[in-house]
Amino acid sequence: MNDALFWLYLTNAVLLINHEIDSAYWKEWDLFHLPGGIGGFLLLHFPLLFMVLYGMAAVAGQRPSAPWFSLLLSAGGIFAFSIHTYFLKKGRQEFDHPVSKGILWATLVVSLAQMAVTALLLTTGKTA
Repeated sequence: MNDALFWLYLTNAVLLINHEIDSAYWKEWDLFHLPGGIGGFLLLHFPLLFMVLYGMAAVAGQRPSAPWFSLLLSAGGIFAFSIHTYFLKKGRQEFDHPVSKGILWATLVVSLAQMAVTALLLTTGKTA
């Protein structure tokens, strides 16, 4: 089951990183009214990407912190899908492209599966 969690985490991380690349194209900082333009957006991503990759190392090493990083990443994926779906329904054009939407839908599906596997591992005590 820990192997499944690793592959779900890795897949979700790749999806979310691709979403963030897409976010730069759509100028997400304008959508969320973040200060600093592209510079601020890029600087914000240093700690975010560090946490995602550190979490993957924790999952791969089956460290005690692994489930919490996994839950955090899967919650982030669910949030990304939800907030962008909200903006699309409000008529915003950002992320209104088939590939952008495909990444968001795939992120939702993988995030839900990852959260379920993480919860199962936590309730059965089979982590780390």
